[in-house]
Amino acid sequence: MVQCKVCFRHCTLEDGQVGFCGARRCRGGTTVPINYGKLTSLALDPIEKKPLLKFHPGSMILSCGSFGCNLDCQFCQNHVISRAKEGDLPTEYYSPERLVNFADELVMRGNIGIAFTYNEPLVGYEYVRDTARLAHERGLSTVLVTNGTAEMAVLEAILPYIDAMNIDLKGFTDNYYRSICGGDLGQVKAFIERACESCHVELTTLIVPGENDDRESMVREAQWIAGLNGGRGVDIPLHVTRFFPRYKMDDRGPTPLSTIGSLLCTARKYLHHVYPGNC
Repeated sequence: MVQCKVCFRHCTLEDGQVGFCGARRCRGGTTVPINYGKLTSLALDPIEKKPLLKFHPGSMILSCGSFGCNLDCQFCQNHVISRAKEGDLPTEYYSPERLVNFADELVMRGNIGIAFTYNEPLVGYEYVRDTARLAHERGLSTVLVTNGTAEMAVLEAILPYIDAMNIDLKGFTDNYYRSICGGDLGQVKAFIERACESCHVELTTLIVPGENDDRESMVREAQWIAGLNGGRGVDIPLHVTRFFPRYKMDDRGPTPLSTIGSLLCTARKYLHHVYPGNC
């Protein structure tokens, strides 16, 4: 038996068993990423799609994703790959060297580097670490799009090689994280606090009608963000994003535009850079 140390779940696994994330297996007394280099998605995207609006705006970035996630958000737009298990989807193996070489070839098309995205990259953080380190050696930028649900040791392992992150701050109550996402707000907050000390960070909050769409929650969230990094959190961009029915949450309509507008106004009382998303 071994306990996985990647996130708050601390899955206890027998040899050969796979954890909740679907991406880590117990092997030889440790957990290993079974999704290492196995890509389900690869695309050259505008950097603004990550979304990152204050990091090399107007540029392109090679975006890659595998399978697996340590959350189970009821509204997940990428559940086909995030909740996939090994063998559920076709994959193509890209070693760190192959992916970095491909990213390098795309520089002539405006590519600035590599973004780890689509599923949760940190359930296979070793691939992020190895690829991002090599990308830096080639002078390429690296981006992480993540739910921020990882232990501090995982963050420290990749942080020297990451230039920018978009981190989901899915809500601002413990109950919301547990009941809607199956997550841990405390771990995400600690992750954000550390990340914004060392690289460019932007945050995204999806507004789900009837769940996290109240003004009071946004006030608390925006005030907390503003206080990060010794008060310099006022300059952290926040993306307030519109919900559309997906996955397990098809019992309600999209977030009203009026709600997004109201929450944008609320957040802008505390933060300098607040943007609508999915509108």
